[in-house]
Amino acid sequence: MIRLISCGHNIVHKDGIAIDRPAGAGNYAFVLFRSNSEVVIDGRRVAAEKNTFIIFRPATPHLYRDSEKPFVNDWFHCEGSEVTDFLQQLNFPLDTLIKAADPYLITRYIRDLHSINRLGGPLREQIIDTDIRTLFLKLSNLLERAALPEKMNRYFREFSELRNELYSSPQTHLPVEKIASRVNLSKSYFQHIYKELFGCSVVSDMINSRLEYSKYLLENSSLSVTAVSKMCGYENDTHFMRQFKRFVGVTPSQFRSQR
Repeated sequence: MIRLISCGHNIVHKDGIAIDRPAGAGNYAFVLFRSNSEVVIDGRRVAAEKNTFIIFRPATPHLYRDSEKPFVNDWFHCEGSEVTDFLQQLNFPLDTLIKAADPYLITRYIRDLHSINRLGGPLREQIIDTDIRTLFLKLSNLLERAALPEKMNRYFREFSELRNELYSSPQTHLPVEKIASRVNLSKSYFQHIYKELFGCSVVSDMINSRLEYSKYLLENSSLSVTAVSKMCGYENDTHFMRQFKRFVGVTPSQFRSQR
């Protein structure tokens, strides 16, 4: 089990601060720098830009301090016999500064860790163990975003929210121009960034969101194919059936009968 030792959420040091651990923390120390900072890792000095994070190994000598005031960070310390193996399985880089693709994700998790740790309860340890593992899993899943150019990275959160909306409301027909206008971008530049971030076009995602919802309805309801097509945003069932056959490989009726 992964145990939480201590944590801090949105800690503000108006006059700055220096944390110096010449022999390491003795446990895994996770730090999200929410202001520009300086980090010394095993004698090597590195600039930590705002919204970068790091996981220090227990025995890694390190120091971090402000390079601007106020100094703001989120952090937690954890230990447990399973931490090392879990991070190794994820091939998670340790003692390495990483640009957070979604810093709000990290702050939310650390805020929740802080809250559940204070709240207590009979399931506190299990919840904390699960939350820390989930955070590490999600960060590992997002690591590829750290390699994106900065201009792409800054759009990640907005575009992710837009993408979630597409999948949560597949019946809504939104022209690409209208979606692009919500982030004040031209249609062509919006499509370019979307493809870079998610590896597919926004139109492909629109089609996929509709078809995924239609498959759910075909499997879990007795609605007619015509009714399903309308609920998934298609103007006529002929277009729906053609698109379904093209991307799924069978007709809606055949899909239903196979299930």
